[in-house]
Amino acid sequence: MPPASQSAPRSRAARGGTERVTDLRAGAGVTGCGPSPSGSGSGDRLDQVRAASSRHGPSPEQAPEGGSSQPGKTENAVTMTTSHEPQDRYKAVWLIFFMLGLGTLLPWNFFMTATRYFTNRLDESQNMSSVTAELSKDTQPSATPTVLSSERNSLSAIFNNVMTLCAMLPLLFFTCLNSFLHQRIPQSVRILGSLVAILLVFLITAVLVKVQLDAVPFFIITMVKIILINSFGAILQGSLFGLAGLLPASYTAPIMSGQGLAGFFASVAMICAIASGSELSESAFGYFITACGVIVLAIFCYLALPRLEFYRYYQQFKLEGPGEQETKLDLISKGHYFIPVSCFLTFNVFDWLGRSLTAVFTWPGKDSHWLPSLVLARMLFVPLLLLCNVQPRHHLAVVFEHDAWFIIFMAAFAFSNGYLASLCMCFGPKKVKPAEAETAGAIMAFFLSLGLALGAVSSFLWRSIV
Repeated sequence: MPPASQSAPRSRAARGGTERVTDLRAGAGVTGCGPSPSGSGSGDRLDQVRAASSRHGPSPEQAPEGGSSQPGKTENAVTMTTSHEPQDRYKAVWLIFFMLGLGTLLPWNFFMTATRYFTNRLDESQNMSSVTAELSKDTQPSATPTVLSSERNSLSAIFNNVMTLCAMLPLLFFTCLNSFLHQRIPQSVRILGSLVAILLVFLITAVLVKVQLDAVPFFIITMVKIILINSFGAILQGSLFGLAGLLPASYTAPIMSGQGLAGFFASVAMICAIASGSELSESAFGYFITACGVIVLAIFCYLALPRLEFYRYYQQFKLEGPGEQETKLDLISKGHYFIPVSCFLTFNVFDWLGRSLTAVFTWPGKDSHWLPSLVLARMLFVPLLLLCNVQPRHHLAVVFEHDAWFIIFMAAFAFSNGYLASLCMCFGPKKVKPAEAETAGAIMAFFLSLGLALGAVSSFLWRSIV
């Protein structure tokens, strides 16, 4: 018995020594060994060494048997997810969002650029209708000018005001509606459906350039088209901002920049059309066809978006919901070029510059009190612009007589608009949980449209004050 009791500790010690040697060899990355120096049981120990080396070898993903290895496995997975965040190769996603922002507003900017075409066609249609009516009734020629003048000032005179209301009210309503229904209607249906609908409206508008219509039907059809464009445009804009809210904050900037550049392109197109001396109908047809081409390009860009790994990586957060991620001045102040250059071109250029600046510079921060203070300070531009040399005027005196003041105020007004609006749209979705980012983007788009609608309605008041 004593020898047996003495041999047992030795056996356990031998086994412990063997296991320690095995662990040391395995830890050193041993993949094979020669005969065991202890003689007997060398085959079993060799198997143990090989098994241990296979468990602790160069494959870190293969954990040893047993439940104790699970935390390490989870930690490795999390580390790999963080360290393997895909890159936006060639800035493809950024460029696609820029193109989608351009496609959101360029069609409507071209439509507004063609305002002279619409009013001129209303005048011609009313003129033709009046002449036809006079000839059919064998009325005295002396009565014709009075009839023409009254007819001429009826629909074309109210065209701009009615167009503004038909644009802003649907924009406001459908932006609000989109903030409630975006979870019930798939994102692809909202974006693609809106782009296709706007494309069809512009195709019809381009065709109607070649079709003769009376003044009243033409006016009604045009207003219906304006309602449709802005209704689907509101859904499209809200959906795009919600989509960008899932990506890093810098990916809202290309949408804003694209929208700003849309106004610049439309202004340049207007100036080129005036300089070329082309007919209004030809210019308008070119606007509408160009808008169709931009919309088609935007559709292809959106269809290519899900194929990009960078976009798919951030889309999964929506489902999983993890953590946050001097002479010339005088020239343009006279004649037909003043409004296109000093108003439209100046506004759109500086608005685009302000939007684009947020891609490289974002002051103040999202939690700073300076941001709402600067937004409220922009109210000073209202009296400044009203006191410029805007004609005709009946009540207010002119304080800033030189037109250079108007251009300076407009440039500052546009730049601050683009910069501050872009900052707000960038920071807003980042102040909520990732799963709520799309809702936040849609709500912010609604309030952006609300501000536009209130500005359009209040324009009647400001015009009466002047």
